[in-house]
Parts: sequence; structure tokens; C-alpha cells
Amino acid sequence: MANSAGERTRIGIFGGTFDPIHIGHLILAEEAWAQLRLQRVYLAPAGDPPHKRSKPLTPVEHRVKMAELATADNEHIRVSRIDADRPGPHYTVDMVRLLNAQIDGNTDIYFLMGMDSLRDLPTWHQAEWLVANCRLVALSRHDVELNWARLESALPGIKERVIILDMPELEIAS
Repeated sequence: MANSAGERTRIGIFGGTFDPIHIGHLILAEEAWAQLRLQRVYLAPAGDPPHKRSKPLTPVEHRVKMAELATADNEHIRVSRIDADRPGPHYTVDMVRLLNAQIDGNTDIYFLMGMDSLRDLPTWHQAEWLVANCRLVALSRHDVELNWARLESALPGIKERVIILDMPELEIAS
């Protein structure tokens, strides 16, 4: 899929529990869209995230609906059910592989995450595949410190695959 200028299509995918979705999620999606010139950003609520199994979660249908309501008036941010509608557990790598299979070779995937997720990426299931197959986009946060040497040691080449979005600091908690 190429855009009207014949350039590669650029889409953002932002996976998460979104329990609840909040302004920080929406700001990251909006800033990624604007700063990276993405054609669209998709929020993908996870149905059965393995790292949240010990915590009670709002049912995925409610989280999808909340995300749809929060983005209803935004034409470039949409909610995808790509993760919510498949059997769990829901590993990010599986969602991105599924998305990759559904798009053409002229589309670049930008995976959006918080800085805390980037910091913890070496613990994710098959994180090296994510690093190799999509651009990673993280929102800068003053309260999360990254150890680039540790990240690079665990996931060689990661620093070249990460885009850090600089934004004004906001006090946000879900």
C-alpha cells in the first residue's frame, strides 16, 4: 500500500491493556502520527496479556469500547481488534506478525510504546524479532531511566531501531 505520493505507507500500532485508556495513550498516538507522518495509528487492546495475568482486568470488550469512544472523533487514530479477537496469550510479537501478514511489502510498521515498556523490552517474548521487523517508538519520560548499554547488550542493534518522541512532561497515571 503506497500513499498518494508513491511513498511507503507508514502505520503505527500501539498495543496495550488500555485499562483504562487515558490521555497519555492518546497523546502518544497523536504525537507519533504528527511527528512521524504516519498515515494512521491503530490502538490494539490486548485480550489476554501474559504480564498482567496476576491483576484483575476489565473485560476486553469494555476496553475496546472505551478506546473506540476515546478515539471516535479522531480520523487518524482507530481501534484495531487484531489482538482482542484472537486466542491468548497475547504476545506483542504475535500481533505484529499477524499485522505484517495482512499488509503489503510497501508498508512500514512503527510499534508505539511507553519508555517503561522500552526499558523492559528484553524481557518480552521474542523481543529480538520486534527489533528486527519494525521501528520502535517510545515516548520520553523523565521518571524512566534507560540503560542503553544494557538494552544494546540484550538486543543488539536496538538503538538504531528506536525513535524517542520528545514531548512536554505531563503528570498522567492510569
